[in-house]
Amino acid sequence: MPDAVATLAEFASLLRQRVGAARRVLLTGPSDLDGDSVGAALALASGIRQLSGAEVTVSGRPGTRYDWLDGAAGMVPEIAVTPCHDVVIVVDGDRHRLHAAVEAAFVAADARVILDHHHSTRPRGYELAWVDAQAPSTCELVLAVLDCWGFELDVATAEQLYVGVVFDTGGFRHSNTRPSTHLAAARLLATGLDQSAISLRVLWERTRAGMGILGEVLSGARFGQDGRLAWGVVSLAQLRHHNGKYADLEGIVDLLLLTQGVELSCLMVERSPGNVKLSLRSRRWVDVAGLARSLDSSGGGHRRAAGVVLTCTLDDALQRVPAALEAAVAQVADELATSS
Repeated sequence: MPDAVATLAEFASLLRQRVGAARRVLLTGPSDLDGDSVGAALALASGIRQLSGAEVTVSGRPGTRYDWLDGAAGMVPEIAVTPCHDVVIVVDGDRHRLHAAVEAAFVAADARVILDHHHSTRPRGYELAWVDAQAPSTCELVLAVLDCWGFELDVATAEQLYVGVVFDTGGFRHSNTRPSTHLAAARLLATGLDQSAISLRVLWERTRAGMGILGEVLSGARFGQDGRLAWGVVSLAQLRHHNGKYADLEGIVDLLLLTQGVELSCLMVERSPGNVKLSLRSRRWVDVAGLARSLDSSGGGHRRAAGVVLTCTLDDALQRVPAALEAAVAQVADELATSS
């Protein structure tokens, strides 16, 4: 039976008991790591190491925007994870987004834990769960857990947490930013971290390969619904031509959304000949988490930022997806017209 948790403080207390009795702990996130999932996993690992004698492993491959963080160099590639952990903690995403090797470790563990803030995450299949869809980032939840443990923030841990806060709020631009977010950021800044350098690297800096791909996506962007819809495509051929990595694509969908008049943006990325990842963003009205789920049951995320992986070719996605995007924007336009 899963532990009954009514408050984050209770979650933190029970988690402390779980990891305190463990020999090996694995922290993991979705197979597509971003600033919040990397920062949350590394920071929580720091806290666990301080209060437990367990061997703590963080899985995943951080992109160039995050590989400078303390602990990032010691992260284990997901394919190398083995099912030998007493406790597996999933942060910033549910088990349905795990790599196959990590999923095997998750199933074999004595205790499965989730700490997340995604609207689409359901706290089922875990011995201990805390999902707060109102939290702007998982890193804010990790900070609260560390506070419950009496963890004294150092610069390295503050940097890990600040990366997640900055990433998931878009540099405090997004509507999920709350007064508590700025208070948390102030605490992190007080440790002496370089917020300007972090923001530039996490939100804006790109590799040369990333710049080349970005240029192609923006120049080839397609529009619909009288300019309220924008979408772009990255094929395997483009990625290989630029010698790029999937981490180089981070943030492109957000730039599509910044086009004047655009309400919904989408980036279609060919991950393999039969696998296409969609990143979805909306400015105000479209619930992209719901849109992602309508395209495939594996889809989900937040109302303004979501994603889904389609098992189809890129050509099939190009035939199917644009019509669904058009319909989503048209439906919202009709609802707004009716209510006005």
